[in-house]
Amino acid sequence: MEIENPGLSAASMAMSFGTDSKFRFLFRWWAVLTGVASTVAALPIVALSFACYGAAIFLGKVRPLRDAYEFLLQAYDRIIARLGIEVLRDPRDAPALRLMVSLSLTAVPIFAIQLILGKPRLLLVVAFYLSLYGVKFQRFIRMFSASHVEAHRRHGYFSEKYDKVFGRYLEFFLGYLYGNAPELGRTAHVCLHHRENSGPDDTRTNMGYDRTSRLDFLWYLSDNIWTVLGLAPYAYFKARGDEKNRKRMFWGMARYFAYFAAVFIYDWRIGTMFVLVPLLCMNFINAITAWVQHAFSDPARPKDYFANTVTVVDKVNFLNEGYHLCHHHRAGLHWTEMPVHFERLRERMREAGSLVFRDLDFLGLFLELTLFRRMDVLADKLVPWEPMNHEERLALLAKRTSLRAP
Repeated sequence: MEIENPGLSAASMAMSFGTDSKFRFLFRWWAVLTGVASTVAALPIVALSFACYGAAIFLGKVRPLRDAYEFLLQAYDRIIARLGIEVLRDPRDAPALRLMVSLSLTAVPIFAIQLILGKPRLLLVVAFYLSLYGVKFQRFIRMFSASHVEAHRRHGYFSEKYDKVFGRYLEFFLGYLYGNAPELGRTAHVCLHHRENSGPDDTRTNMGYDRTSRLDFLWYLSDNIWTVLGLAPYAYFKARGDEKNRKRMFWGMARYFAYFAAVFIYDWRIGTMFVLVPLLCMNFINAITAWVQHAFSDPARPKDYFANTVTVVDKVNFLNEGYHLCHHHRAGLHWTEMPVHFERLRERMREAGSLVFRDLDFLGLFLELTLFRRMDVLADKLVPWEPMNHEERLALLAKRTSLRAP
């Protein structure tokens, strides 16, 4: 199948650095190799994360261990709640604070110890990955959601008293450990993605790709590296004469590339395991999220974000990340208010044909839509606005993943 839109990231890079065919060829195939490398890097960590999840379930069946864990968890949450009242602008953001404290007490010291010891230690590498991604990737999901919310806060999470030290703590400090360059949130996400709403000029648009094709996702993953590195957003702002955001992206990239180079110069093995692999994993997981959050565009109205933005309702919905359409409609709304806002938007969502799925998260949506291509499962989890039988639901899903307008 020929992809109609080969990816705005690659197009933006060519526009920024020249239109010579040799440049385009090199950019494309370097990106493809990076896409393959991202998949290869992520799979062992996925296996580790889910293996530990299985072990956690097994240990959870031992009642003394489960009771001790729940006691410590409740005590930890009480401490975080009291701390949140003191240090946060809004105490409702205590779940994000809990994540920041947990990462600061695990991933940061593990990385520091590894730098001090010099030679990479396998146990430290495993502990570092588990501290970053957690069991069943739950810690990464929480980090992703918390960073997303932070990006839309003019002053971040922390109150004025603590903001000078901890301002944008996730994006400008902890984000380095995940391979998340500064300004990808505050600048690229807020001032680019929310301006374009995954339309044709968005560097993360999936228009022109078959969202049910694993091969198309590989092409999309390959192009996504330009956004993760900050180069595609930089080209976007440069082309539009947006000097403020262009400069922000430049200095964000400069800081991350300096960090990347410094660790590799110190020890290339540490650089590979603690910097390069997280960057490739960020590309892989970030591409999955962007791929499915706007997977079901209406061919008749490809620029309508009410139509192309997916809502997923799941038991584990950290910071209400699943209410993605509500977020695009009111990006500054506090995450605790999203469910109420969803009810307000019901009629407009019905008119636009917005798709809502129950008992599903974004990772599950990717697995069913693209990896396993089980449209029957998605049809069962779809919450239609009007009564529909199974065949009608399948036809709707096929239409909304179509590449061509009628």
